[in-house]
Amino acid sequence: MSVVLLGYHNMGCRALKVLRELEIEVPAVFTHRDSENENVWFDSLADLAASYSIPCYFPDDINQKKWIDLIRSMEPDVILSCYFRQMIKQDILDSPRVAAVNLHGSLLPKYRGRCPVNWQLVFGEKKSGVTLHHMVLKADAGDIVGQKEVVVEPRDTALTLFRKLEDAADHVLRTYIPMLLDGTAPRIVQDHSKATYFGGRRPEDGRIDWTWDAQRIYNLIRAVAWPYPGAFTMNGTEKLYVWDGVPVMDKEMGIPAGSVKLEEGIPWVQTGKGCLKILSASTEPRPDPEQSIPKDLFKDGMILG
Repeated sequence: MSVVLLGYHNMGCRALKVLRELEIEVPAVFTHRDSENENVWFDSLADLAASYSIPCYFPDDINQKKWIDLIRSMEPDVILSCYFRQMIKQDILDSPRVAAVNLHGSLLPKYRGRCPVNWQLVFGEKKSGVTLHHMVLKADAGDIVGQKEVVVEPRDTALTLFRKLEDAADHVLRTYIPMLLDGTAPRIVQDHSKATYFGGRRPEDGRIDWTWDAQRIYNLIRAVAWPYPGAFTMNGTEKLYVWDGVPVMDKEMGIPAGSVKLEEGIPWVQTGKGCLKILSASTEPRPDPEQSIPKDLFKDGMILG
């Protein structure tokens, strides 16, 4: 039995480790080259494949004929996609003997599309999970093979939630890949009436709107906290990154939204409803390793916007 892996990021690495531990043949790995414009904080699937002496390819467009022909020549039983960043067309979907499946970082049909971990935190979800599903031409719309739910804690960030989803993915892959290969896997049609879809996020989407309530602002902060690009605000022409905070919905300071007040040296910001206690901030696009808030970064009466 063989599985061709299309993957990237830690999820792709976790998938390859699981396949090897299950003693499933992996004739090839298809992945991406790291971008100079991206903070590459995650593990390298290419390096992991090399450690197993598995051929690794870096297609600019996996749907080109040469890649289709190569995959077909391998006669895989399953094609598994884990955080691969290209849409897969029908010629490849039809190539495996059993199935072409994808691992997605949400409980489908909710949060189809890009950046599901970040979007789920933006909207304050209290549960998340991963879904293994059959691939079809429409993104994340295929029949579900299996899911694993995780709890989103109030202090979870994108990174801590991602770690939980890695463990959930490990469970799902160990459970359902063998079932796919022996023909016993479930196949459940998604309820498309409950589907939600979200696109990619840009660094500029992290700008804080202080007229929002404190909880909504905190949800944005934790959704894009380091190693993601970060939530930010402006002090005049200076950009300030806010990496952590505590929303207090029943606290009001009687000052305009975006106004700063220091209490025992700790900055509080009035929001549209409630206040945000800032725990970590910097002028650089990453947290300061020496101090959570550099001295004199915030002053009484400062107006953020």
